Amino acid sequence: MSSGDTKIAAARRGADKFEIDALIGYVLLSGVILSVVLVIAGLAWAWTRTGRLGVDYTIAHVNLFQFVVDDLREVFRGALRPRLLTSLGIAALMLTPYARVLASLLFFALVEHNWKYSLFTGFVLAVLTYTLFLR
Repeated sequence: MSSGDTKIAAARRGADKFEIDALIGYVLLSGVILSVVLVIAGLAWAWTRTGRLGVDYTIAHVNLFQFVVDDLREVFRGALRPRLLTSLGIAALMLTPYARVLASLLFFALVEHNWKYSLFTGFVLAVLTYTLFLR
């Protein structure tokens, strides 16, 4: 392998690293922005309806999966209200790390075909998935 080939290979590795870094950055940034927008919209809506900044509700002893599913059911029923927007914002923030690991797994498996990283990332994803169902 010539010196030029080595530099090209190094540049490709650097480009691949940038791609995964950019992908993870976009996933994290998107999750946080979505969360902030939903929470601010819910709080602003509550403020215009009640004159105070906040929503009153308690979260029953449910896991994150049940929390998200219950809120999405309300959205599909058309029961949109300030508390629901705030809850969806909290759920989006809590699911952002999960989406980051899922995106990493897909990148390692489908783009890089790096089975070692795919296996490790798959294990982390399995543990995170399991914790979604814990109370």
